[in-house]
This record gives sequence, structure tokens and C-alpha cells, in this order.
Amino acid sequence: MHGNPALRFIRANATLIALVVLTLALALADPTFSTARNLSNVARQVTVVGIIGVGMTMVILIAGIDLSVGSVVGVAAVVVTLLMQYGLAAWIAGPVTLAVVGGAIGLWNGFWIAHYRIPPFIITLGMLTIGRGAALSLSNGSSIPVADRSFAFLGSGHIPPLPTLALLAIAALAGLYVLATRWRGVRKKGVPHLERDLPGILAAAAGLLLAAYVFGTSDGLPVPVAIFVVIAAVAIFVLGHTRFGRRLYALGGNEEAARLSGINVYATKIVVHVTVSLLSALSGILLASRLNGASPNLGSMFELDAIAAVVIGGTSLAGGSGTIGGTIIGALIIGVLNNGMSLLGISSFYQLIIKGLIISLAVWFDVLQKKNWKA
Repeated sequence: MHGNPALRFIRANATLIALVVLTLALALADPTFSTARNLSNVARQVTVVGIIGVGMTMVILIAGIDLSVGSVVGVAAVVVTLLMQYGLAAWIAGPVTLAVVGGAIGLWNGFWIAHYRIPPFIITLGMLTIGRGAALSLSNGSSIPVADRSFAFLGSGHIPPLPTLALLAIAALAGLYVLATRWRGVRKKGVPHLERDLPGILAAAAGLLLAAYVFGTSDGLPVPVAIFVVIAAVAIFVLGHTRFGRRLYALGGNEEAARLSGINVYATKIVVHVTVSLLSALSGILLASRLNGASPNLGSMFELDAIAAVVIGGTSLAGGSGTIGGTIIGALIIGVLNNGMSLLGISSFYQLIIKGLIISLAVWFDVLQKKNWKA
């Protein structure tokens, strides 16, 4: 892509710039938004959609879609609370729910999509309805309280401020080490691509400083946020540094070419759909823990937010292009937007309209990007 360097920079980092502008605008519009406690709350709210978004990114990378994730959240929340009602400890009920709900639904979706090549839209749409019906049936349409008090720590607990600051310092040092190793490796080939690396460096530095302010001056790092960070870091490594990650990009770029090159398309699709269902079930467990109970309607419309986060983050709906980092930024945009609109008193009805418009604009931008590359 040729042209003005400033224009190239804006195109390459449009979502990050949008997040910064949106955050500054909301901070000016309502001072409450920029308080450490509110930003910590935003971070906690982002984790549920963000964790689902990590799995959704992998699905969309292979040119698929999963509309069942919201229902998986609801089923998992109901199942984990019911298991505790029946006497299972929280540390047993959680893994059992992940396996029974996330694993089973992922295998079901993946089998039909991979083996019979049924369009993912159809299979996951059917599972959306099945899952919601199962959640309503298991709960008899009513809310279920959590029986194990220790379960609340998973969704509402905090890592104290001092250990949080120590972890952030370790993360900063690790980032510097990775950067130094990367630049040392390209030294023989010339000057590192600063134009490409600088946005990521600045974003990481700003993120660490903001995290130090938010979590170091409040109650500390929320446990769900820590879980999300670990999951995102693992996913970034998998997509960027493993054979499995390269297979996803190849499969999304051209499935037939990937098949002819020896990639096991069947197994890859199964793994991807199990992964997104497991992460959705984990989100349901975290949500039940935070709310200290489960409702069969939990997770409703979460598929919209997850897809919005992925698309806003730059992942192409055509497959083969996208990053976990972009999805994180997209999830932050959705979370900041939701929180800001609530603080400003905007009706939830209008919030849905605004989110729908944002998805449309993100897809339109993706189409424009493809035309620019072809040109």
C-alpha cells in the first residue's frame, strides 16, 4: 500500500485511534468516566465479551461464524450453579461445566460444520435456539442462586494493588526483552520497521501506565481481568508463533489450497469450534460468579458484542486476516461505548442502534481496505 505515510499510519491503526478519541471524548463529557473505580469496572465488563471475542476471532479467521456463544454463556451459568446446588464444590463444578457444556457444544457444532460442510451460520443458529431452550428448561425459567460462597472470588475478587503493580512491572520488563530480542534479530537486515512497531510500543506503554493508575489506586486487579489477559496472551502466541495459528490463516485464505497443502481441515475446524465454546462457557462461569447467581437469559445478544469486537478490531469476515490484539481493542471500544452511553443516560434501545451502526461501518471499512489493497 503506497501513499502518504501519515495516511498509511491512520489506516493501519484506525481502531486504536478510535479508542483513544472515544475515551478522551467520554472523559471530557463526564468526569466520572475517568475515575479509577469506573475504569476498573469497565475492564471487568470487557472481560466477558473479550474472552468470547478471542475464540470468535479464531472462528472468523477460518471464514466461519458462531452465533451460539451467547446461549453457551447462559447454559454454562445455569449448569455451574445447579452443580453447586447439588453439592459439588466450586472448583469441581467449574471444570465439569467447561467439559460438559463448552466441550460438548463445541464438538457438536464442529462435527456438523467440518464433516458435512453445513454452513456455520445455520448450525450455530440452531444451537443458539437449542442452548437457550436448555437453559430455560434446566432452570425452570427462574434464577438460581450460588450455593458456594467461595465461588464469588472468581468473578468479584481482586489481586491486591502491590502484587498488581509488581505483575505490571514484570510485564513491562518482559515486553522490553521481547522487543530487544526482535530488534537484535533484524539488525543484520537493516533498521527495524519503526513505523510498524511504534503504534504497538506506544499502545503497550500507555496500557501499562493506565493499568498502574486504575488497578494500583483502586482495589487492585480484578481476577476476571487477569484471566482475560492470560487467555489473550496465550492466543496471541498461538496465532503468531505456532503451526496451528498459521493453519488458521491458511484455511481462511483458501480452504481448498490449505487442504491440498496437507492441512487437516476437519481437525482444525473441530478444535476452533471447541475453543470458542470453551471460552464462552468460561465467560458464563465468570458471569455467574460476578452476579452470585444465574439466569437462563444470561448471555443474550453477547454474540452481537463478540462479533462487533472482532470486526471492529480489523478481522475480515472473509477470513484469513485479523489479530487478537485488534479484537482486544474492539472489545475495549464496545466496553467503553457501553459504559459511556450508560453514564450519559442514553437509552438501551438507542445503544443497540449505535452498536449496529458501528458494526456496519466496520464492515464497510473492511471492504474499502480490500479495494485499496487490490488497487
